[in-house]
Amino acid sequence: MGRWSRLVADEFVTWLGCRDGLRWVDVGSGTGALTGAVAARCRPRQVVGVDPSAGFVGTARADAPASACFVVGDGMSLPVRRAGCDVAVSGLVLNFLPVPGAAVAEAARIVRPGGPVAAYVWDYAEGMEFLGRFWAAACSVDPAAAELDERRRFPVCDPERLRSMWTDAGLVDVDVVPLEVVTAFTGFADLWEPFLAGQGPAPGYVAALTPSARDRLRDTLRATVPTRPDGAIELTARAWAVRGRTVDAAM
Repeated sequence: MGRWSRLVADEFVTWLGCRDGLRWVDVGSGTGALTGAVAARCRPRQVVGVDPSAGFVGTARADAPASACFVVGDGMSLPVRRAGCDVAVSGLVLNFLPVPGAAVAEAARIVRPGGPVAAYVWDYAEGMEFLGRFWAAACSVDPAAAELDERRRFPVCDPERLRSMWTDAGLVDVDVVPLEVVTAFTGFADLWEPFLAGQGPAPGYVAALTPSARDRLRDTLRATVPTRPDGAIELTARAWAVRGRTVDAAM
C-alpha cells in the first residue's frame, strides 16, 4: 500500500491549500509519507510527526527533511499543548484507532482557533478496486474469507461518517471530498506478489492458505482483473478526505 499512500498524500496536501510557514502536526505519521508531502509542498515552519511505533519513528527520522521531526506518542493523547499548532492532519489512520472520534477531538484541541483539522482514509467499502477484486476472488473460492474483508472490517470509510465525526468534535465548515489515484501494475505478477508479503489483512490471509488454495485464488483473481494487451493493469484507489476548522475565538 505504501506506493499508493504516497500518491494520495500529495493529492491531500494539494487539496488543503495551506499557506507557507505554518506549524503542522501529523497524527499517526507512520514512516513519514504525509509528513514528507507537507514538508515538500507547504514550506512549513515545522511539521511534527507523532506515532506510537518506535520502529516507524526511527524509520521516518532516518530520512526526515530539515523542517520535520518525529516523536513517539499516542494519537489519543498528543504530546502538544492546547492550540500549540496551526494545522493537524492524519493520513490513513482513523480506522486503526480505538476511538476515532475521540482522536479527532484531541487533534482539534491542539490546533489554534480557526485552524484546520484534516484527515483522509481509504474508501475500503467501495473505492479500493484492487482490494475489492482480491476479496471477491477470495470469497468465491472460500466464503469464510468474507470475515477478513477490509470492506466489512473498517467502518470509517464513507463521507457521512467522517462528516459526523468532525462536527461531533466541534469543528465547523466541514468539507468531505474524494481523492482518486491510479494504481498501475506492470503485469499480474506486480499485482499478485505484494499479497505474498504476509503483512496486513489480505497478505495475512494468503499466507495462511495451503499451496493449492493459494494457487486457486491466484488463478481466480487473474481471470477477473482487466488486463491491457501489453499485460499492464490499471485500477483506481479512492480515499475520502475531510477537513474542518476549530472555532475562532472571535465567533
